[in-house]
Amino acid sequence: MSTPAERYQAAKTRNAMAKTQLFAFKNTLSFELDPFQHDACTSLEAGKGVLVAAPTGAGKTVVGEFAVYLALQQGLKAFYTTPIKALSNQKYSELAAVHGPERVGLLTGDTTINPDADVVVMTTEVLRNMLYANSETLDDLGYVVMDEVHYLADRFRGAVWEEVIIHLPTEVKLVSLSATVSNAEEFGAWLDTVRGDTDVVVSEHRPVPLWQHVMVGSNLLDLFAGDVAFDEAAPSGPDGGARDFYEVNPELLELASNEVRLNQRAGWGSGRRGRAPARRPQETLVRRASRPQVITALDRAALLPAITFIFSRNGCEAAVTQCLHAGLWLTTEDERRTISETIDEATQEIPRDDLEILGFWTWREGLIRGFSAHHAGMLPTFKEVVEKLFAAGLVKAVFATETLALGVNMPARSVVLEKLDKFNGEAHVNVTAGEYTQLTGRAGRRGIDVEGHAVVLWQPGTDPGAVAGLASRRTYPLNSSFRPTYNMSINLIAQFGQERAREILETSFAQFQADRSVVGLAKQLRSREESLRGYEKSMTCHLGDFREYASLRRELTDLEQRASRDRSRSARSAAEASLEALRPGDVIDVPGGRSQGYAVVLDSDPSREPRPTVLTIDTQIRRVGVQDLDGPIEILSRIRIPKSFSARSPKDRRDLTSSLRNALQEKRPPRRGAGRGNGLHSSTAAAEERAITDLRRRLRAHPCHGCSEREQHARWSERWLKLRKETDRLAGQIRGRTNTIAKTFDRVSEVLAGYGYVAPDAETGLKITPEGQKLRRIYGEKDLLIALSVENGAFDELDAAELAAVASVLVYQAKREERGLRPILPSFGLENSVDIIIREWSRLTDSEEQHRLPVTGEPELGLVWPMYKWAQGRPLQAALSGTELAAGDFVRWAKQVIDLLDQLAKVRDLPEGLHGRCVKAIALIRRGVVAYSNITE
Repeated sequence: MSTPAERYQAAKTRNAMAKTQLFAFKNTLSFELDPFQHDACTSLEAGKGVLVAAPTGAGKTVVGEFAVYLALQQGLKAFYTTPIKALSNQKYSELAAVHGPERVGLLTGDTTINPDADVVVMTTEVLRNMLYANSETLDDLGYVVMDEVHYLADRFRGAVWEEVIIHLPTEVKLVSLSATVSNAEEFGAWLDTVRGDTDVVVSEHRPVPLWQHVMVGSNLLDLFAGDVAFDEAAPSGPDGGARDFYEVNPELLELASNEVRLNQRAGWGSGRRGRAPARRPQETLVRRASRPQVITALDRAALLPAITFIFSRNGCEAAVTQCLHAGLWLTTEDERRTISETIDEATQEIPRDDLEILGFWTWREGLIRGFSAHHAGMLPTFKEVVEKLFAAGLVKAVFATETLALGVNMPARSVVLEKLDKFNGEAHVNVTAGEYTQLTGRAGRRGIDVEGHAVVLWQPGTDPGAVAGLASRRTYPLNSSFRPTYNMSINLIAQFGQERAREILETSFAQFQADRSVVGLAKQLRSREESLRGYEKSMTCHLGDFREYASLRRELTDLEQRASRDRSRSARSAAEASLEALRPGDVIDVPGGRSQGYAVVLDSDPSREPRPTVLTIDTQIRRVGVQDLDGPIEILSRIRIPKSFSARSPKDRRDLTSSLRNALQEKRPPRRGAGRGNGLHSSTAAAEERAITDLRRRLRAHPCHGCSEREQHARWSERWLKLRKETDRLAGQIRGRTNTIAKTFDRVSEVLAGYGYVAPDAETGLKITPEGQKLRRIYGEKDLLIALSVENGAFDELDAAELAAVASVLVYQAKREERGLRPILPSFGLENSVDIIIREWSRLTDSEEQHRLPVTGEPELGLVWPMYKWAQGRPLQAALSGTELAAGDFVRWAKQVIDLLDQLAKVRDLPEGLHGRCVKAIALIRRGVVAYSNITE
């Protein structure tokens, strides 16, 4: 039993906890917080930023929700950012249900709901644009949650995350939620450097254990021998990676071994020389289960609902067709009725004429039976229905591409991987350990399942050891994809000037990873620059430019000090020369030191440091050095020193000093010592004196010289000058290190300068020209090409439908196999516009290659005809006729065309009439399937 003192302390602790915001927040939850959630929330309440890295489904978003709670309790705003619009929509619904729709807003570019609310959910790009525009919406912002922050590794969009992290005001607390990454500490160290005190909370524990299986035929075998779940198979080693701590199921190893022997006998392995017959399939001991058989086997094992990842859209659609043909049914009669009602409600506004081309009937039949495809080529409304029904447990099997692994919250009891290789657009590559973790992380629904299951289908040539290696290593490094774009660079220059923009870029995670020390120096530099601005404010004088006056004052002081040093150096040099010229018997007057007074030189050695020995007038033997002189020494007279003279003999010293006194009385003409000075020094000294006189005159004539607070201003100016020197020295250190990001920025700036978008500026290095202002509000892969196309008339003389078509050229990205010859375009105006765009693209890429920059992607014409016909009001089937374009893809690209036209409509000083035509073109596109598809990727 505990002692009374222990019980008292426990009660005291509970009372203290009861007064915290976290305690109140926990009372709103229906579950207990896990240790990592509690630790992260505690850090937040302590006023720190936090990075939370945990597996999919572990409950990271609770920390983000606590940040929202804290903001509302403190009377501040909270922004919740997500990488894609679908996630923003989903999070908006969740937060509105908790806090009420009147307190929650949504901003996704094409959707605006209650933008001035206390809590606003948005895509990361929207927040980045707010920061560049200095939006008033940022006022009173207290917390920003960055969900799925590991997206900053995305090669196309990742830079946006870093831009936001760097530019957010320092008082805003950042909550970064990430999948489990192997370098969370490194990322956290960067956040701590650029954002201030940031705690890193890492959890590799899955609340729902994940079991690993291999399906051989229709049989489900454990991947590991014994009871080894995900957390046990991949414990963290001392280096932050995973230890190989598993034993593969011997039954699988035996199967693989037998398969190898079978193929060697058949002439497929290394056991027989020569090549195998062409197109001969590799032998296998087992027949692979069909997709319907896999789902049936999972259903028998009570492992549905399941997501099967197929790295092909066509494969996903084929899986649905195969399940339909196999007569597969996974739903009850009541479930079918609910599914049917949900479908009818969601699709009631779709024109009946479009249903066939949308594949509606096959899609509907599959859903009613309990299975569906899910990929980017589907109509967004269809995907939304699938997600809703799957989350409700009504759809039991989904065949998805890997985009689902990074998308909306759709956990399952089981995840199936058909293959462990995929086509990445250029070649077939193996799935990495990080991708495997991300894909299988969907398995196991917290609060519903007691365990999750990952299933790999056996293929000919499967290596169980390699599968076990993927399942036991969670190496998912977070690597920055940040590089300065044209839009980013011109916005930085517009806000901060060239030099400060370079400093800001030095604080990026990309630079941090290249050279961690540069980030710390760059933060010091930014801090000192801020201090310099404060000093400048304190030394402001109402009579004139005190910085100019301080500069004159500092120049005068430096020149006076330099002149003094020059005189000292000249005097020392002359003194040394005069000592070197002394000979025995010279009578001198030593101005200082122990030998001060009259003396006679006894000896000297010009080959050594000039320190002649002398006999002083009071019969002392001493040495004379430069330190005893304040200039060249003069020789007053000369006497003869007897050859028998001994410095040790008192009588000889008395006799010689007697001769010294006689010589001084006779006053012979003095002989000057050598090195009194030279004409060059005299000329330099005269020039310095003239410059000093001129500076003193200018200083007295300056308006600030008569200020009553001059000396107070001067004290601040001295601090400013001292800090300026230190800051310049620090900047030199940074330039001397690996500054690849800033160098890239310099090359981007040179391209912009070549087009006249930026111009030299005495104060900031560069400034934005009126032509460059247009680029500030144009975002996208081809941002500069779009601005150049507008400037050179590519959007002039086009009607609204043609405008929609030509905009597609600047956003569409065709698959490699879709690229072909240039088609005949719908009108002469479009032909002319495309010619302008291609000409500007060619010139731009020449400049980019010259400046060693990545080249802008080639304009694509594959969407021109479909977009033109759609904008003319043609039906969807007619618009897509003759193309391989899926309806969902068309809607997605149409949304991006709308986004570009909306950006252009907001650009100032457009050619006459272009604004109105952009608005009209948007209205022409936003109809039918495009209008009612509210969720896009």
